[in-house]
Amino acid sequence: MRLQTKLALLILSLLLSIILVFSFYFQSLISKSLTNQLGGRVLAIAETVASIPEIRQAFSTNDPSKIIQPIAEKIRIETGAEFVVVGNEEKVRYSHPVPDRIGEFMVGKDNDEALRGKRVISQEKGTLGPSLRGIVPVYNQNGQVIGVVAVGFSLQDIENITMNYRNKIIFIAVGVILVGIIGALLIARGMKRSILGLEPNEITHLYQENKAVLESIKEGIVAVNLDGTITMVNQQAINMLHLSNEQNVLGSNILEQSPYSPFLEIIQKGEAVFDREFLLNDEFFIANYMPIRSEKGNITGWVSSFRSKSELYRLTQELSQVRQYSEALRAQTHEYSNKLYMISGLIQLESYQEAIEFIASEFDIHQNLLNFIKQEIPDIMIGGLLIGKFNQASELKIHFEIDRESSFKDIPVTIERDSLTTIIGNLIDNAMEAVMKPTAKAKNIKIFFSDYEKDLIIEVEDLGIGILPEHQDRIFERGFSTKTMESHGIGLFLVQKIIKKLNGYISYSPNPEGGSIFTVIIPKS
Repeated sequence: MRLQTKLALLILSLLLSIILVFSFYFQSLISKSLTNQLGGRVLAIAETVASIPEIRQAFSTNDPSKIIQPIAEKIRIETGAEFVVVGNEEKVRYSHPVPDRIGEFMVGKDNDEALRGKRVISQEKGTLGPSLRGIVPVYNQNGQVIGVVAVGFSLQDIENITMNYRNKIIFIAVGVILVGIIGALLIARGMKRSILGLEPNEITHLYQENKAVLESIKEGIVAVNLDGTITMVNQQAINMLHLSNEQNVLGSNILEQSPYSPFLEIIQKGEAVFDREFLLNDEFFIANYMPIRSEKGNITGWVSSFRSKSELYRLTQELSQVRQYSEALRAQTHEYSNKLYMISGLIQLESYQEAIEFIASEFDIHQNLLNFIKQEIPDIMIGGLLIGKFNQASELKIHFEIDRESSFKDIPVTIERDSLTTIIGNLIDNAMEAVMKPTAKAKNIKIFFSDYEKDLIIEVEDLGIGILPEHQDRIFERGFSTKTMESHGIGLFLVQKIIKKLNGYISYSPNPEGGSIFTVIIPKS
């Protein structure tokens, strides 16, 4: 069943139930109220009749009905009562709407109570049918009961009056139901429009799909309303901003979770912002801010997607390393083509011994490196990085050496290989840049690895230009660089940050022979 139909039926069912309950209640209330009012009225009329002096005096005459009947009939007609009956202490009638019944005995046990001095309101069936009647005693001058007066209204008349009220209640109820039907349809249609015509199962599926999409992306997502209250956050954002959990974050103000967030400033300006940088928990983020608009185009909230700038830089560096490796392979291909031509020329000149020696020399250099890496540094990602850097160094005419005392076999699975390759790659890149400077002492780079006992040790040594003493305390600051080009000053900052996450540390010391030595120590546990 469609949501619009279900909602309309639900509203109508509720409205109908309420109307029926109140209709029966009001009908019962009116019936009881009318009965009580008429009961008081018949009792008042009976007391009035009983207090008329002519009525009292007529009891002592030879023919009381001659006096009492005209008075009683006159009162009955004026009050609209069904009957006004006066009887003596023996319950013999002195008056009756039907004159032929005068002199007969009064019907009803309630007459006996009135003869005992009680005022009675009752419903009894008399000679004229069921009636609501009031009966009072008639006293003489000495205060003795000498008869009774009974005044009654037909229960049929009361039922007719009640039916009249019931018809009015039914008419009003039908009118309310008709209005309710129209209102229910309008409410259901408006609700349907407000949820973009979606059914509940479609909304549930869309919510689950949206949740899965938000959790699957790498970026942090936070949405707020115009007051800055967080209305949506994904798990990636909670992890990146070091928040507690989604339940504690939702409903709180963005400034409570991120005091230096530019969200409120952007909300006030009302314009989308892209690639905005902000600092939180000693980490820089790159964020985009987009407004959420209603169907009428009004801004109802804002959503921000952001990512760690360090991570973006790391990805850029990895891409750069891949590109550099590709260029190195291209250069190596070109270099080996030249060497193949040279070997071909030596063979054509029948200089076979020189050709063999040249081939053996080239083979030994690369095969020894490959064998050493396979044996002492068996991790594929780290070994592949070192081979790529070796080829790149060969292209640049840099002497790239891995200390043959190195061993890097015992690397715990808890340490991410991406982190290690980022550390090693950045340190080697910095060393290459240093030895390529004109003032470098020599184009030499030496790397040492150790997995001895409880720590992993990485040492990168170069004979480059070194670092000035006044700069040595700032080399790990974000954005600090001695280079004039933009986009520098991130590498060592990123390396130090990764090492801190691994509970390790990095140190710098000048190379006694000139250049720099960077030492990284990472605990295995």
